[in-house]
Amino acid sequence: MKFSESWLRTFVNPAVYGSDFSHLLTMAGLEVEEEETAAPYFDKVVVARVVEVSKHPDADRLNVCRVDAGLPSPLQIVCGAPNVAPGQLVPCALPGANLPGDFQIKIAKVRGVDSSGMLCSAKELEISDDASGLLVL
Repeated sequence: MKFSESWLRTFVNPAVYGSDFSHLLTMAGLEVEEEETAAPYFDKVVVARVVEVSKHPDADRLNVCRVDAGLPSPLQIVCGAPNVAPGQLVPCALPGANLPGDFQIKIAKVRGVDSSGMLCSAKELEISDDASGLLVL
């Protein structure tokens, strides 16, 4: 059977973490056969609010978004997701982020418009296979 560590900690919460927690459970008679992470490692991905969406001047299927990622000023990000809309909370990979599959996010020009990051789908974060649009939180 599979159990999440957070669920197990609702019953018992010793001050040990990771493999030490698994070892402690095994020594208590509850054999832990395997540990696995729920999602792959990635960094510099934050929850951002989409503030404004406008059509890209040179591409029919792209939008230029102004995004509040908790930084001193909003970011401009070019996005091709069909479900992007103002007010949404979505995952935002900041420049320098390393996403699963060794994919690094850089500041780039997309059809002549500056883009300072990437708004992400669940598939891009390898959380699920859904690539139909942004992962709206």
